[in-house]
Amino acid sequence: MRAELRTLGRVPDLGLVVVPGGVGLAVPGRRWAVPTDEPARVVADLEAEFSPRWTWWSAASAVGGIAPVHLARCHDVAAVHRVVEGGWREDPAAAWAAAHGRPAPPPPSRRPAAAHGTGLLDLDGAASADDPVTDGQLSATWADGRAFDVDPPERLERAARWAELALEVAAAQSRRLAALPDRRVTPAGPPLPVQTGYAESAATLLALELSRTGLPLDRATAERIVGAAVGPRPRTPAEEARARAERDEPVRRHLGTVDLRNPAQVLAALRGLGFDVPDTRAHRLEGFRDAHPGVAALLQWRKAERLATTYGYPWLDEHVGRDGRLRGAWSAADAAAGRMTAQAGLHNLPAELRPAVAAEPGFALVRADLGQVEPRVLAAVSQDPGLVAATHDDDLYAPVAAALAADRPTAKVAVLAAMYGQTSGAAGEALRRMERAYPRALTYLRAAEEAGREGRDVRTYGGRLVRISDLPPAEEGTALTARGRFARNAVVQGAAAELFKAWAATVRAGLAGTAGRIVLCLHDELLLHVPVAEADRAAGLLEVALAQTAGRWASGSGVRFVADVRVVQRWSEAK
Repeated sequence: MRAELRTLGRVPDLGLVVVPGGVGLAVPGRRWAVPTDEPARVVADLEAEFSPRWTWWSAASAVGGIAPVHLARCHDVAAVHRVVEGGWREDPAAAWAAAHGRPAPPPPSRRPAAAHGTGLLDLDGAASADDPVTDGQLSATWADGRAFDVDPPERLERAARWAELALEVAAAQSRRLAALPDRRVTPAGPPLPVQTGYAESAATLLALELSRTGLPLDRATAERIVGAAVGPRPRTPAEEARARAERDEPVRRHLGTVDLRNPAQVLAALRGLGFDVPDTRAHRLEGFRDAHPGVAALLQWRKAERLATTYGYPWLDEHVGRDGRLRGAWSAADAAAGRMTAQAGLHNLPAELRPAVAAEPGFALVRADLGQVEPRVLAAVSQDPGLVAATHDDDLYAPVAAALAADRPTAKVAVLAAMYGQTSGAAGEALRRMERAYPRALTYLRAAEEAGREGRDVRTYGGRLVRISDLPPAEEGTALTARGRFARNAVVQGAAAELFKAWAATVRAGLAGTAGRIVLCLHDELLLHVPVAEADRAAGLLEVALAQTAGRWASGSGVRFVADVRVVQRWSEAK
């Protein structure tokens, strides 16, 4: 097989399916069934010799059998399908149908088992699965994985055919991406939507690596933090109830015998103290912290209660391994604008717990936080000359404040009001000032909002389809307004997510061959765990990678992107 690949010269695309007993491989016009008990070694050797763009139906199904081999490039059919078509489906049947201009069939009854080897033996169903395509659609037995519930060598032959079909879909997806508008001022290299597909595919690999690697956590420090807020670890239900009552008592001293876990009762108690607030959200109450000791006590209770119930001792026991790594499943994109997400609380760790995120002995944390990334993205995607000029400042809000003849806090409110469509109170007045100072940016946002209100889908700057049409029907009123605001924000937030993932993919490539790893992706923040001796190099890599990414992603825009890069031992030291 390798000899045949060598005759092809450069091998840019190589389809891959991993099944028990071997791998299926394919290039356009040729496929191979390779029996092996060491699929990781086979893939690693091919990566070293040919450096192909690996093509698979999904990283989750392909990479599990070959971890932890580092693969530089890939085309993930599921991830790219979500970019091109939007929505939440990413199964092979939906991707095949979209690539061939057919309506999506019903979702499969279970996850495809091809790469996991966990399919239930169903020889009767598999026996009729010789042809993976029936009436122009993927056969159900292939789409749901039953086709691979057969013995070798037939399973390997089917794996090779499955890899060949993945290549076919990937080629159609690439054509679709290349046909989308490239909205950069001066396009360079592959079309931007094609680059979005590359970055999205790389993000799926990174998500699997994040899930496997975990975030280094000093458990002793974490337990001290939790203990200081909620008391020692309870040994019995009675001790747990007693600790809960002790947390509640300082608040009840001011609010009375209310159920603090019942928002309606807490709201009534606050109104009884004279606070006319619409709800009990923390950001709403923060402004009244000094007005009454009961409000301060309630806010303090909220933090302790969150640690006790969400990030307390049970959470540590469940998600922190014996190796001191906090692990949760990562996803390369949510179902809306495409931001990376994580489970096990990794995306919502309270600030109080950041001191517990610590480098292991001999290592350091290198943290990079993109500065004011969404306003800078808005400047790039709208090409508003005034906002582009503002990005040249380290603090974008300073020149915005000068343009609005306002102070910096008002300028920040104005920018956020523009992106989120806030129209009432101080935000409304700030938004009107933005419209006068940056008309092109506001026109861009209003167009997205109007599309949302009318139920029309929108595409981000990089090409991701955001399906407004999948949202519940909205009539005049709050629901219609909310749908418009969703679209208005999605075109900025989605573009920012594309920039971030392209940056993360570039950093991942720069860390290849070292002991450094990305251990956290937090919307606009990257956290690396690297040997101390390599910390300065990693810090430089983060900045160089950002410049390279911005140069490709926003070429010709004149927009400057910045990052605050710090080398620390604990995450809390970076703030």
